[in-house]
Amino acid sequence: MRQSELSYRHIDWVIVICYLLLTFFGWINIYASSFSEEASGMLNLGTKAGMQFIWISISIGVACALIFFINPRWYLSTTWLLYLGVLILLVGVLVFGKEVNGSKSWFSLGSVSFQPSELSKITTSLGLATVMSHYNFKINRWHDLLKVLLILGIPAGLIILEPEMGTILVYVGFLFVLYREGLTGWIIFFLGLVILLFILTLKFSPFVSMLVLLGIFGLLRGGQARQPLICIPGYLIAIVLLAFLPRLITLPWLAPLAEMGSDLLMALLLSAFCLYWIVRLIRRKEKKMKWFVGGLIASLILIFCVEFIFDKVLQPHHQARIENLLGIRDDPHGIGYNVNQSMIAIGSGGFSGKGFLEGTQTKFKFVPEQSTDFIFCTVGEEWGFLGSFGLLAVFFILITRLLITAERQKEASIRIYGYCVAAIFFMHILINIGMTIGLMPVIGIPLPLISYGGSSLLAFTVLLFMYVRMDLERWRR
Repeated sequence: MRQSELSYRHIDWVIVICYLLLTFFGWINIYASSFSEEASGMLNLGTKAGMQFIWISISIGVACALIFFINPRWYLSTTWLLYLGVLILLVGVLVFGKEVNGSKSWFSLGSVSFQPSELSKITTSLGLATVMSHYNFKINRWHDLLKVLLILGIPAGLIILEPEMGTILVYVGFLFVLYREGLTGWIIFFLGLVILLFILTLKFSPFVSMLVLLGIFGLLRGGQARQPLICIPGYLIAIVLLAFLPRLITLPWLAPLAEMGSDLLMALLLSAFCLYWIVRLIRRKEKKMKWFVGGLIASLILIFCVEFIFDKVLQPHHQARIENLLGIRDDPHGIGYNVNQSMIAIGSGGFSGKGFLEGTQTKFKFVPEQSTDFIFCTVGEEWGFLGSFGLLAVFFILITRLLITAERQKEASIRIYGYCVAAIFFMHILINIGMTIGLMPVIGIPLPLISYGGSSLLAFTVLLFMYVRMDLERWRR
């Protein structure tokens, strides 16, 4: 049997069909979100739908070229040249890029613009696949882990400088790939703890965050103790007593402590607690507890860095969006307008939707950026719960298929790349849809293959069909 016949027979048509369904569905929703009576044709090149049709045609051509004409050995062997090239583009965009919504992340070439950060997801995935597939690679060894962190950290650091926070959140998805390849789950747990403490500190106070931190440490310590039924209740009692600390220091005989404030007093108590554990670890050498104690100390430092990070690192529009999301600031006519109108549109669609081109929120342009970042609200309004569920079902099938085929790969590099593709799609879907329904901050990130935009569509096409072609390698004889 000739190799070409073998390749055609074993193309993963599930992935290909999901891609075609998503791009077509995205196209008609772009048409609906930008519809006007003056330019009603879907192929009118003066409209977003007409331009998207061109990008879809180009993307399908690129997909065919990747499957039938470009050997995957080429881009696997030139990974570092591609990686370096994208790094140069990321540096270049900081100097020559066009600023959009406070982020200098776009190159503008006449009427065409593109984001190098979209390409960075592809080259970072290739870099991880190349390094982590080396013989005797073990991610929990420090020098191997350092290589991985450099591959992720260099482009991520340049993207932070733009700043393009949406892409940075997508990079968090690579942790799932590292976990699949053997990274300890405690790192992912610690990342979740960081997010939780950041939110609690902003929403409530450092005091509340420290109480929660002590409770989590108590549960972890109790799980390692010889008598957990004594240890865990002991921590719970301590937390309940400490919860009354702000009231206790208002008593007259504790007036000197009141001047310190409950936050600082709690920090001193936890610092003494950490010191006790450090001494205990030195004496008893309890290896299992060193990670817990290290996490406790790092988390305590983080809590008192939240205000600095929020005020000095994040941009003002990021701050406002996070405050609106957490309910710290209620601004339905300002920074919260997009999300408020988006939720109205999605909710008004009901079970089966208002019908194609019948969405009033969509038709009268109540939601800004509706063809790009907020396109899911068009789906919710005009196609309802059924259409939204159908869209998520296709995404679920696509990601599941990527994971299944990745597990079947003979070569580690292809397996790792497949997991990277699945992680990128998952994070984009999670953040974008979470943003439109008010569960995530508005950070400007497209819905894969659905949102309007040529650079985004091309990047996702290349990312996906490079893997489709790689997948054919397991059938090579």
